[in-house]
Amino acid sequence: MAWDKDRIRGLILTIGPGIIWAGAAVGVSHIVQSTRAGAVYGWGLLWAVLVANIFKYPAFEFGPRYAAATGESLIEGYNRLGRWVLGLYLILTLLTMYTIQAGVTVAAAVMLNAVLGEAAPSLPMTASLILLVCAGLLALGNYPLLDKAMKIIMVLLTVSTIAAWAVTLGLDRQPVEGFKAPNPFDAASIMFLVALMGWMPSAIDISVWNSLWTLERARETGHKPTVSESLFDFNLGYLVTGILALFFLGLGANVIYGSGEEIKDGAPFGVQLFGMYTKALGSWAYPIIATAAITTMFSTAMTCFDAFPRVLSRSAALLTGHRAEVRSERHYYWIFLAALFVGTAVILFGFLKSVKGLVDFATTMSFMTAPVLAIINHWLITSRHTPAEHQPPLWMRMLSIAGIVFLLGFCALYVKVRFFS
Repeated sequence: MAWDKDRIRGLILTIGPGIIWAGAAVGVSHIVQSTRAGAVYGWGLLWAVLVANIFKYPAFEFGPRYAAATGESLIEGYNRLGRWVLGLYLILTLLTMYTIQAGVTVAAAVMLNAVLGEAAPSLPMTASLILLVCAGLLALGNYPLLDKAMKIIMVLLTVSTIAAWAVTLGLDRQPVEGFKAPNPFDAASIMFLVALMGWMPSAIDISVWNSLWTLERARETGHKPTVSESLFDFNLGYLVTGILALFFLGLGANVIYGSGEEIKDGAPFGVQLFGMYTKALGSWAYPIIATAAITTMFSTAMTCFDAFPRVLSRSAALLTGHRAEVRSERHYYWIFLAALFVGTAVILFGFLKSVKGLVDFATTMSFMTAPVLAIINHWLITSRHTPAEHQPPLWMRMLSIAGIVFLLGFCALYVKVRFFS
């Protein structure tokens, strides 16, 4: 029985990174893209959500597995494979981080402007103000407080979404006259499929972040988690994100699909989203849903705003030989943070014509880089740099290879449809 108590204590001290992972993942991919998929295609894209969650699972799982097994992050692991591998990761991150940050930040701005109504500033202005608030909180070191609050908000969002979906099951609604279900495999749908799966359940970049969070949690608690403890924590967060994706899909399918109502763009989408909940639960739910959605999206924007400079500064420190110089790493951090702010602002003020267009572009970029990151993660976790006893079992390796083939195949299909059709 003493062993059971020790195991329970170990799990309690380990749990945390998986919840942070879920908080970062449940954002654009769930609140925006999954709801949109259900509204346009009904349950027709259920397979895409399931396939993306299954085939991308190993690439994400290898993050906490490697961190717990070796005591170092995937960034150090990439460097062990070769400086060119770390350099490639750095280049891919620089290529995608501006559109990713712009996408998640403008999504947060959409939710906030939906509540502010006519008093709201422009979306680029609201998004820029959100980034300034994020920078201020990071400078003051108040992010841990937001992280604790996010655990409560995630519970509210999860319970509210499941409750709203359950109520919509009782709605007696028939498709409007003349409604024709869209073809999920025509050219336009293939484009959306790639965008949907790009961040479903999240971008594979987060596997690197999760390895850092695993190590940070160990430093905070003084408990070095076992591989099984870290995987329990990760699987808990992954399961929550997968379930929520299905319920957001169902919410869009049960409320909007076949109604003749089109998915709005910009702040009107936020109004439309909140309307789904109030239609199902009643007007009393509005402040709860609005708070949960805004906070969830804000947390996602802030997590990305902190994580990108953090992984880039660590990568730059390793590539320049400053392996143990914390001061140098912090110096890089603020440089990359400033560069991320400026680059994101340029996109928001100079190129934002459609929120849906920006989100689709950002998620598509993530999907196109996903196979490379999945291959590197598979290579590292099966290499001599990971202790043999902690390497994934055969079925996980096979699933990882299948996932890489799936990602490469869909990337090829996207290129064919996009450029050669």
